[in-house]
Amino acid sequence: MATHASPSGTCRPNTCLVVDDSAVVRKVARRILERLGFSVREAADGQQALEACRAEMPRAVLLDRNMPVLDGIGFLKALRAEFGPDDPVVVMCTTEAAMDRILEGIEAGAQEYVMKPFDEGILQDKLAQVGLLPA
Repeated sequence: MATHASPSGTCRPNTCLVVDDSAVVRKVARRILERLGFSVREAADGQQALEACRAEMPRAVLLDRNMPVLDGIGFLKALRAEFGPDDPVVVMCTTEAAMDRILEGIEAGAQEYVMKPFDEGILQDKLAQVGLLPA
């Protein structure tokens, strides 16, 4: 399993930042991710998430698309501009199934996409697809 160095230089393997304006979605995602072996932090919008990444870069971000303050696409663009195209691994999470919306997320820097509502099996499969869990 790969690790990622945070700006402070410490490696944080198996860390995930869950970014969603819904406390219920964050709680469900946290429970699933912790069962899968991840240490989890939370943010309620893209601005909080960007600040969290600056403080300590996670290995992965589970990112809601539609949020107040700074939405998922805005966060992705800012994250990739500041930290580059590869780390952290971002899985965008949304209720929007339109192909153009999915492509917009991928083009902005997400490595994968998951539809809400998701369950442990779906999330585990997506994390395996992006190399964060064994296949």
